[in-house]
Amino acid sequence: MRWLFLLLLVLNVFYYIWHQQEAPLRAKDVTPLSLYRGSQQDIRLLSETEIASKDKEKAVKSDPGCLYLGGFSREEAAQGLERRLTGMEVGFQVLPRSAAQSTGYWLRVAPESRRWLDDLQLINLSKEFNELKHKIMPCEGVAPIE
Repeated sequence: MRWLFLLLLVLNVFYYIWHQQEAPLRAKDVTPLSLYRGSQQDIRLLSETEIASKDKEKAVKSDPGCLYLGGFSREEAAQGLERRLTGMEVGFQVLPRSAAQSTGYWLRVAPESRRWLDDLQLINLSKEFNELKHKIMPCEGVAPIE
């Protein structure tokens, strides 16, 4: 057992000396970041750039979609939503339900009142009204009304 221990000790010493003989790794030369970027050394958020703010303004101004709430199969549930939106002072328009269109009762939220209904409000309304769905679609139909 003693000979085995001495053999392992000699092998470890040999292994240590062998690894010390290898050339140490040299640090790689890295050019400074200032040479690559020049004057643009500061970090700006994407929302702070001029292009992003112009695109955001265009998206807000050219938002043609209207918010539609509904999808109720019963008229009583739609009337309950009407009362709730009236209490929240949200302007809306009741869309007539045609016999050919059996998708349910829908309300169109007025564009100026759409800011009152954010995602949190819509989640709360969907918890209150089980069948509530919301869609953002164009305000006018694709084909002109004749």
